[in-house]
Amino acid sequence: MRGPFNLWRLIRTGATFERTGAMHVVLEAMNAPPRLRFAARVLGWPFKLLGLKGDPSQPPLTRALTALGPAYIKFGQTLATRPDVVGQELADQLRYLQDKLPPFPRAEAMAMIAQELEAPVDQIFSHVSEPVAAASIAQVHSATLADTGVRVAVKVLRPDVERAFRTDVDAFYFAAGVIEWLLPSTRRLRPLDVIRHFESVVEGELDLRLEAASAAEFAANTENDAGFSVPRPIWNLSSRRVMTLSWAEGMAMGDNAALDAAGIDRNELGVRVLTLFLRHALRDGFFHGDMHQGNLKVTGAGEIIALDFGIMGRIDPFTRRAYAEILFGFIRKDYRRVAEVHFEAGYVPPDRDIDEFARALRSVGEPIFGMDARHISMARLLAYLFEVTERFGMETRTELILLQRTMVVVEGVARSLNPEINMWHVAKPVVEEYIRESIGPKALAADLLATARILTRFGPHLPRLVEEALIAQANPERRETTPKRAGPVVWSLIGAGVLGAGVVIGAML
Repeated sequence: MRGPFNLWRLIRTGATFERTGAMHVVLEAMNAPPRLRFAARVLGWPFKLLGLKGDPSQPPLTRALTALGPAYIKFGQTLATRPDVVGQELADQLRYLQDKLPPFPRAEAMAMIAQELEAPVDQIFSHVSEPVAAASIAQVHSATLADTGVRVAVKVLRPDVERAFRTDVDAFYFAAGVIEWLLPSTRRLRPLDVIRHFESVVEGELDLRLEAASAAEFAANTENDAGFSVPRPIWNLSSRRVMTLSWAEGMAMGDNAALDAAGIDRNELGVRVLTLFLRHALRDGFFHGDMHQGNLKVTGAGEIIALDFGIMGRIDPFTRRAYAEILFGFIRKDYRRVAEVHFEAGYVPPDRDIDEFARALRSVGEPIFGMDARHISMARLLAYLFEVTERFGMETRTELILLQRTMVVVEGVARSLNPEINMWHVAKPVVEEYIRESIGPKALAADLLATARILTRFGPHLPRLVEEALIAQANPERRETTPKRAGPVVWSLIGAGVLGAGVVIGAML
């Protein structure tokens, strides 16, 4: 019965957009052609009354997304950071979704706290406020610890939010499957893998123990980053559905009037937001994956405070280097190198023409860099790059989806602070620093040293493996009792170990 239910869910989504008036708003924001608008109205109008009504006091798109549930709200939160895509008026309306959603009753939150922490609330906290912020997944209360009087933030999941998300994700799987069936050309984009990635991200966000672990790791990674801080989790007061953090006080990143009144330099703040994100992604390989204005506060001294660590991104060293080289290549307009990186990383099939790919990349980069700073956009670059990679058979890289999406969001945050900001000028020194540290003799020595350390773990096994390999070589009749690959493995380990140690020692000297 899942198929019919999911089909009904998708029909109801379209009907809700039509009933709330959001369909017209979205088509206008997309500057959709007349034929698409006509088709949307013809297909949506018969089902209009099946749509959810939502809160009539809210603007149409906000009304539709809040009625449809958490997964759709996440989509609206992303759009809220893109005034250059949806327009300033619509972006301001959608910002409501970031931390101003209707809260659930305090009594329900208190019951969940007592259940999750297995103790009466008044034994743990001397005071718990009404909700101070409410988002799609959870809401936050200010509280005071009963034993120390220290102020903390208590995050509580919304009741039944897990079931609501699973319902939406199931419908998304159905839609992805239908798209792959109807449009085989989309299979290279791996829509089902994209949904699986989204599902894994959501599952992590629905377990506050994982969020507490992310907060602790992120705080440790960034403790020396000037002008940036992360609240620390209080582990004994955290569980699957409740998390307690140190309290963080500050102005909302999206409140430009408050920032101006406090004398905060918004241009410097925008530069710092972009710089910190790139540094976390490239230096640490661990970055905040949901950096919209609702998850960022600014202290009176101008320090940025990050909140909400349910969505965090992680990329391995190889991918970081490839991503940095691609960015650096675009910054330097070295399109041949950008093409080579795509081929070296396996992003583009090896049977394609690298020179043609480099020329296509130039057609992406040159128009972007010839624009005024106000019009240079990572979102536009990614859109153009998507068109080019489609022609060359590049498949969707699910490990980069969150990184690319977050870069677009962070750029939107920076532009909301200063519409004139040029993210390429901001990115250049960060990427150059990473390139110096990660590509070159110093990086090679570090890689070889790490390899040598790994090889030493095989040390206790080497005598036995060497003996077995030599016996097998001297006595062919006994080879059947000797692991077939023992000889090559042993000599490869020994050779690599000697070579690695020699190069590392040479580099150190």
